[in-house]
Amino acid sequence: MAANKDSMRNIMTVALSVCFVCSVVVSVAAVALKPQRLANKELDRNKNILTAAGLFKDGETPVSEVDTLFERFDRVVVDLETKKVLSADEIEAAGIDPDTYDQKKASKDPALSKALSDDVDVASISRQAKYSVVYLLKEEGEVDRIIIPIHGYGLWSILYGYVALEGDGQTVAGVTFYEHAETAGLGGEVDNPVWKASWIGKEIFNDQGAVALKVIKPSASRDPIHEIDALSGATLTSRGVENMIAFWMGKNGFGPVIEELKKG
Repeated sequence: MAANKDSMRNIMTVALSVCFVCSVVVSVAAVALKPQRLANKELDRNKNILTAAGLFKDGETPVSEVDTLFERFDRVVVDLETKKVLSADEIEAAGIDPDTYDQKKASKDPALSKALSDDVDVASISRQAKYSVVYLLKEEGEVDRIIIPIHGYGLWSILYGYVALEGDGQTVAGVTFYEHAETAGLGGEVDNPVWKASWIGKEIFNDQGAVALKVIKPSASRDPIHEIDALSGATLTSRGVENMIAFWMGKNGFGPVIEELKKG
């Protein structure tokens, strides 16, 4: 008598066989494509840094030029606990490769980050990585751009991006956000080229050296050089962007080392 093809045993055998074959295919593909995935991740990072610095524009700058343009930058490692720029020996002792270091990943590792108290954590990031990589663009031996990584909580998500400062360590040269989950058409307008262009020329600090850049409604404007127009209908996202600038440019972020970074 022929075996029942619809028996539970046969169904389970087929299901498990399909799962096994699929898992093998997925595993092989993941291993085979890992180099390409890492290369794409590095390319995306480099494009965002160049975009913030004003050296890359989608649709205008060929992607093939990204690597050449990025090589113009020096990679600098900052110890966010001591607020110092590390020497080559200190970088080696810390076991950091500036080209592959992932600050986002490090901030989630208790061994590579520290918890922030509520009174310090104005950007609502919970943990801060011990180290960060900053990118310096030099022209004729002088620092022309300082590219600083920033992140902070908006309405629905943590926004990750870069702020580019002029060589004076004060004037904004550009900004870009490369990862977030804010509402399209509202908080998602952090990606709007027109809004990002409005940052250029603004100043981070006031005459006393305190972080003064605000993201506020245009009608509330009192100090244009230190103000960015808030995103329409996205109060919490706008406030989150302001808070991350206050944190990362302040005493608990890069504020104490910007003078050192200006010197390259």
